[in-house]
Formats: sequence, C-alpha cells, structure tokens
Amino acid sequence: MTELISDRLPLEREHPFDPPAEVTAIRERAPISRLRFADGHVGWLVTGYHELREVFGSPKFSSRREKHHLLDPRFQGSDDPGTFVSQDPPDHTRLRKMLQGQFTVRRMNQLSDWIGEIVENQLRHLRSLGDRADLVKEFTLPIPSLVICALLGIDYDDRHRFQEDTERLASQDSTPEELVEALNRIRGFIHELVARKKADPGDDMLSDLLASGEPTDEEAANMALLLLLAGHETTANVLGLGVFALLQHPDQLQILKNEPEIVDNAVEELMRYLSVPHYGPLRTALEDVEIGGHLIKAGDTVLAHLPTANRDPRKFPGNPDELDLRRQGPHHHLAFGHGIHQCLGHQLARIEMRIGFTRLFQEFPDLRLDVRPEEVPLRTDMLLYGVHSLPVTWSS
Repeated sequence: MTELISDRLPLEREHPFDPPAEVTAIRERAPISRLRFADGHVGWLVTGYHELREVFGSPKFSSRREKHHLLDPRFQGSDDPGTFVSQDPPDHTRLRKMLQGQFTVRRMNQLSDWIGEIVENQLRHLRSLGDRADLVKEFTLPIPSLVICALLGIDYDDRHRFQEDTERLASQDSTPEELVEALNRIRGFIHELVARKKADPGDDMLSDLLASGEPTDEEAANMALLLLLAGHETTANVLGLGVFALLQHPDQLQILKNEPEIVDNAVEELMRYLSVPHYGPLRTALEDVEIGGHLIKAGDTVLAHLPTANRDPRKFPGNPDELDLRRQGPHHHLAFGHGIHQCLGHQLARIEMRIGFTRLFQEFPDLRLDVRPEEVPLRTDMLLYGVHSLPVTWSS
C-alpha cells in the first residue's frame, strides 16, 4: 500500500488526455492505497476499476458530506434538503424517485429530435461566424446549457446569472469567500425561479416537480440547482475535450466520419478514455467492510479516482490507454458512476454527445485546430477537466 500526502495528489497531466502518470503508477502498484486527507485523517484512494465499482455498489458506504474527510476543505458543503447526490437511503430514494420519470430512456429518446434542432441551430450559428471560432464558447457549452435551461424552464438569456458563478464554484483557485458568494447568488436565482414557477407554471421539469406537491420548496430549489450545475458542466467538458481528442487522433476521427453508425460506441469510448472529473466522488464507510482484500474501517473516507479506474487493464483488455472507437465488449465504464448514485441524466448526456459529435463533423468535415495543440488551455485548475477554449478553423 502507498500512503499519499493530501497536497501531493497530482492534477497536472503529462499528456492532455491521460490521467496523471503518478496516479496511474499508484494503481499499477495497488488498486487501493492509503491517502492522508487535509485534516490528517488517513483514509483510502481507490484507483482500480473492480474495487471502485464495489465501493459504489455497496450500501455500507455513505455519500453524506457531513461524514466525509476532505482533500480540500474549501469545498466543504452541507447536506442540503433535496441534494440527493449527498443523501443516503431512505432520503436519497425518496428524492430521486421524484425525478426518475423525467429521465427514462423512452422520454430521453423522445427528446432526441428536439435536441437535434438545438444542435442544428448552433451549427448554423457557428457557420455564420466565418471560418474560425472558439468551439467551447460557440458550440460545446451552449448545447447542454440550452438543453438544461429548456428542461428546467429557465430563460437562456438569464444564463449570465449562473454560468460565471458555476465557473467560480468549479475553480480550484477560488477562495472560500468567493465560493460562498457564488453559491449564494446561484441559490438566489434558483429560489426566484421556484417562486415564479409556483405562480405561473410552465411546460417544464421544475413546474411538474412543484405541481406534484412532493418536494418542499427548499428541496425543489436544491434539486433544480443540482440539475442545472450537473446538466451542463459535465457534458460541455466531454464535448469540448472529446473534439480536441478526435482532432488529435485523426485515424479515430476518420472512423467516426466513415462509420457514423458506431457513434454510440464512440461516445462510450470517449467517456471512458477522457473521464473528466480529476478525482472523486467521496464515500465514507458506515461499518467495517473489506474491499479488494483491505479492511476499510467504519468512519474511513474513500476517494475515488475515475480517470485511472477507467483505464484499468484488468477491466479493459488490449491497451486501455489508447482511444479506440471500435473497442469491443460491454463498456460498463464508471464515468457516470455506478449503483444508486449513477448519474440521473446519463441518457440525456449520451444523446447530446451522440448528436453533437456526429453533426459537427458532418457539417465541418475539415474542422481543425486554429492553434498548436500545446496552446489549447486545459482545465487543470478546475474540478472538472476539459478545455477552457478550443480555437478551431474550417473552410468557409
């Protein structure tokens, strides 16, 4: 076992698409290692696929923030009513059930044509800019933002009221005061939205949730906040980083262009290969439990490392460090989590990526970087990895 010091868990990546080499080396030595947290607690770092899947699937671990030790105490949060990702059963079960019907595969597939229209509008906008643009600003961020705003009944013109503060919340450089101020501003915006939907319901997810009478106003507001933050940040980063990765792997991009029918497989492989969270989430043992031959004691906090787990050669044979859009076999990557806390919007994200990647390269077949690859600014300073911007050009 390897013991790490909290401020030495590396975030810098030697290659823009690979996990930090030091963490990969830790996984190769042992899929579970000891980890010292900021308060001195010695818990665990899980870098192996099978061990992490077992942690995610076990009811012996808690997701409640109040139980966790932290790598960075600035990001201490509370278990707010309605924030189901940091709740355990039965509260988690009750809250998630309220939204489950909105995210069924059938319902998401029904939204496919509508999402396609959003993508087409952004492609027309992109074309109107001439022959170059920042793809993050003009395509990969607007698409999931437009989708989640419409689903929640938020006027897209109000996006300035949450996007800048979302960036502050995700920045590893924000001070504790800046984090509190940003969160309070977003909460104020969401509470205004809840009041508006109660007074004048619309054809949207939040109005339906409030009309059901199941959640309290506070629960509904926090559920909406969670969906807003998760609903555009993660997908936007996979889209942006995914386009960068495809442009840097022209052989794989050509496969996608020549065989658009493999796009579902391509999305799963990009999710596995890129794994945008730097690390996390956290779990804390509620009782003694053995994982991978190690006794994790009650009260021990476990930190997941998704990027290395999704490159574990014990699960993904061949060369898991290569991008292979034709990779065979069941995918079962952990990019959306696993168990009762698997990402609620995973089907929505898949549809956005499937349409986004396919149509972008159909519309702009000669899309290419407008800067050298090493000049693309990477989000090593953020909680979610990706690219801050992606300057591209094409033939007009």
